[in-house]
Amino acid sequence: MNIQEYFGRISYNKPHKDADLQTLTAIFQHHIQAIPFENLSMHCGEAVELDLQSTYNKIVRKKRGGWCLEINHLLFWALQELGFEVCILGANSYDPAEKGYTAEMNHILLKVEIQGDSYIVDAGFGGAYQMWQPLMLISGKDQPQVPGIFHLIEDNGTWYLEKVKRKHYIPENSNNDIPHTPDLGNIRKIYRFTLKPRHIDDFQELNSYLQVSPDNILRKKSICSLQTTNGLLALVGWTFTEMKYKYMEDTDLVNITTLTDEEVEKTLKDKFSIVLENKLVP
Repeated sequence: MNIQEYFGRISYNKPHKDADLQTLTAIFQHHIQAIPFENLSMHCGEAVELDLQSTYNKIVRKKRGGWCLEINHLLFWALQELGFEVCILGANSYDPAEKGYTAEMNHILLKVEIQGDSYIVDAGFGGAYQMWQPLMLISGKDQPQVPGIFHLIEDNGTWYLEKVKRKHYIPENSNNDIPHTPDLGNIRKIYRFTLKPRHIDDFQELNSYLQVSPDNILRKKSICSLQTTNGLLALVGWTFTEMKYKYMEDTDLVNITTLTDEEVEKTLKDKFSIVLENKLVP
């Protein structure tokens, strides 16, 4: 595994002498704009291995994406290689349908220390709730970014990540069958976590479970999403969504198209630079 090869994968060619916030932010943004959040392996009959070499080969050499366990594990390795003080944390994601957080830890994120300050870095949430910059680990402070305003709230040692929702403008010609999440007012809860350091092995059971459990969203739907310079692209099943942030004041532009099987393959190649080895069953 080679850091220069990783830089080639994320098209990063700036100097990186210092493990500072500017370098962290730049690498993070290149990472989320080059590596899709995707679960296509399990919809192609491929097993997802959670060791670093397998993840590196898949994402860096085969030009694929991955889900949070893979994407953030690769980023963890890269930041360590560059001399950042970084550790893995575990989170329980919020399920809007159930109006609560999952009982089991089901998400991985990173904490980076820079000159006495702590930052949360998470490249593996995908979709419209993906942060674009590291978030300072500070409770109750609005942290505006292009995708929206994020904030962290600490309560008795547990941290909660939330995002202020924005309105969507969907043009007439869009097939408007966008899946609606129950409206929870203006705030979207994302996940909760503690600062207890974790190891990738703590997620091995989760990695196996997600691949076989019929009732989790990753099994039910094939998902591929990628952050762009001004929004995001998402392919969920046969539904392709292009979102442009802040198209109008506090409103995001959303274009939705339903694709055929042939168009799914073409879209993966053209929009996400993914060519699958095995047949995808969306």
